[in-house]
Amino acid sequence: MSSHIVQSRRRFFIAFQSYFAPPPGQAPLSARPLSYCDPLCHQRYLFPSRRYASTTNTPTSKEFIRPQNHYDLFPSSLPSGAPPRGSFHVEPTALRKEFIQLQAQAHPDRHQGEDKAKAEVASARINDAYKTLLNPLARARYLLSLNGVEVGEDESIAGTVPTVEIGGSTEGNIDTALLVEVMDVREEIEAAQSQEEIDKLKAENNARKRACEEKLQRLFRHLDIEGARLETVRLGYWVNVGTALDEWEKPGNGRVSEHE
Repeated sequence: MSSHIVQSRRRFFIAFQSYFAPPPGQAPLSARPLSYCDPLCHQRYLFPSRRYASTTNTPTSKEFIRPQNHYDLFPSSLPSGAPPRGSFHVEPTALRKEFIQLQAQAHPDRHQGEDKAKAEVASARINDAYKTLLNPLARARYLLSLNGVEVGEDESIAGTVPTVEIGGSTEGNIDTALLVEVMDVREEIEAAQSQEEIDKLKAENNARKRACEEKLQRLFRHLDIEGARLETVRLGYWVNVGTALDEWEKPGNGRVSEHE
């Protein structure tokens, strides 16, 4: 293997290592505000062996911008970075294409010795970033975490009966109308006798989730973090309803009622 390729791969892993350790004086990643990384500069930093059409104002190696968040790892499919500059929505096909390219660079089987261990870390980070950004609910929670707001699993519906307790408190984060609506849908799922009924409920629930995602797009664009937090909790309720719909089985086929 040529020394040029070895050096190129080493710089690739140095870039990903820097993702875990913030520079001196900076807050941990989860506490940093939404940031933006120039995609061309970022690509030069991760892949110095590539050729680029533009060479104007090329920064020196010390000026290369380190990846600050998951968005920075995908400069081709998410060129504008995280909201508010970028969109909340992502294009799944483009994201997957870039994900595959990144994983090809970092695949542990392509490396030996110390570089193999680094490759495993880099591959895991790429995989985590991809899964997070691909899923709207995980993406919303991640964006909130970048602004110091944590929305955990316990802030969406738990089990089969909704509760007004959010994160261990009863602060009224979710309005009563939503809770009643969720309960009504749960009862419809429990009473369903055919796949046609479930398919109808799925279509209605998918429409609710899309409405939440559209609202999150607007809220993150305007950096309405509190509004985005509440809408993320709302989306979590409908995602869990969707899971219940996917797990439905026709009565008489071994399905056990949740009330038994």
